[in-house]
Amino acid sequence: MFDKLSLLAADKRAWGLLFGSALCFEVAALYFQHVMDLQPCIMCIYQRTAVFGIMCAAIPALIFNNLITRLIGFLGWGISAIWGLLIAIEHVDIQTAVNPFFATCEFVPNFPTWAPLHEWLPNIFGATGDCGTIDWSFFDLSMPQWMIVIFSIYTAVFGVILLSRVLLQRTV
Repeated sequence: MFDKLSLLAADKRAWGLLFGSALCFEVAALYFQHVMDLQPCIMCIYQRTAVFGIMCAAIPALIFNNLITRLIGFLGWGISAIWGLLIAIEHVDIQTAVNPFFATCEFVPNFPTWAPLHEWLPNIFGATGDCGTIDWSFFDLSMPQWMIVIFSIYTAVFGVILLSRVLLQRTV
């Protein structure tokens, strides 16, 4: 079993699946925002950025699948999935706070000065919503609770595939 999982990293289709799944989540987020008029808060934008990170991490290994591009892919995938999970957990904490006045979030995204995504692409990275508001739920889970599920799956798959590569002593 670990052998088959380990071989996934060398398969462009697996990197394509990673890219495609993240792309689907980005399209869904834009649908929620622009069609359903659910305004994203700052935490939503950070989670959206993490999903973009996963999507972009898959591109090098999807195009040129070699040791260096897989290392870049694994690094970007792992950082983005874990960071997104932590942000989603923090977002749920804000939404479920006993005293919402003490659970606040920023108004303007804190992107690096060299990459102000909210200024370059305001329709994608502009935050106009409130972090504490729950405007949507599905099976009694709010959007950030679903993002915990999604980022947990991305993180678990990352961990299992990386662990299988290490256990079988294959280069990433």
